Amino acid sequence: MKLLYKSAWLLLGAVVFFGGAGLVATWAPDKPVSELTARWAQPPSKFIEVQGQQVHLRDEGPRDPGAPGAPLSSLPLVLLHGTSASLHTWEGWARELRTDRRVVRFDLPGFALTGPNVQNDYSIAAYVKFVTAVVDQLGIQRFVLGGNSLGGQIAWATAAAVPQRVAGLILVDASGYGVDPRNAPLGFQLAGMPVVRDLMAYTLPRGVVENTARYVYGQPEKVTPELVDLYVDMTLRAGNRRALARRIEQGYTGDPAAIRSLKQPTLILWGGRDRLLPPENGQRFAKDIASSRLVVFDDLGHVPQEEDPARTVAEVRGFLKQP
Repeated sequence: MKLLYKSAWLLLGAVVFFGGAGLVATWAPDKPVSELTARWAQPPSKFIEVQGQQVHLRDEGPRDPGAPGAPLSSLPLVLLHGTSASLHTWEGWARELRTDRRVVRFDLPGFALTGPNVQNDYSIAAYVKFVTAVVDQLGIQRFVLGGNSLGGQIAWATAAAVPQRVAGLILVDASGYGVDPRNAPLGFQLAGMPVVRDLMAYTLPRGVVENTARYVYGQPEKVTPELVDLYVDMTLRAGNRRALARRIEQGYTGDPAAIRSLKQPTLILWGGRDRLLPPENGQRFAKDIASSRLVVFDDLGHVPQEEDPARTVAEVRGFLKQP
């Protein structure tokens, strides 16, 4: 009953928010990717064709292909962002790690500059095939795979699907045990409501985007106007708003048996102030993955790699040094 009342109030609020003059004030049509690349795809960004679509990617550091049997310390690191994010969420980690190792990050289908895929399929199985296709095209044989939120779920699902290629895992506030919709930030809740998401395909109140960014930070004061600019532009990329609705429909619950099957060395990083996926989820991953270690940052939120890259990447460096 409480959930029903909350949904009703959200719908009423959205109608008031978008109605009349508010709808005009927040009118925000899609932007073509060509309009966004000048600001957000500066070098070393490039676009490569994978599965029939142009993928925004950054491939930095030594061009090591990841030879079979090589230790974690020398393998390429592939990083996957979460829902409505982009490869920019890993900028702090990439800056620190690319001096002595290969670091690959890219915008997943449905998000940022890569945009929606033709099949409109944003299932985890489709993402696993996509990640495998990207590393194949880059000539990477074995690698360490890291991911945040949705990217974390794709990472562990890929490790379960092709264990011979994923030598190590880094899970950052990863999804997989389900998401309570009542814990989702405002933007995600609105995108999941049929009537409202149709309105959101043509409007985008900056306040909703800022509210969502502040919600996923443990220290909301760290959210800057430039960060909000980034999230607004990545959402406005043509087709992304409808893709987000489809992605939310396909859910965030994974197969616990697949998680328990993982044998790779695994570093689990979690924000103690994560309101979307609370720290108990990190503890579940640590319990279900035998060769894992959990590190909780008490003052950080759902995107700790973005909120405090220096402190979080220090744990990554230690993890990658193991034989």
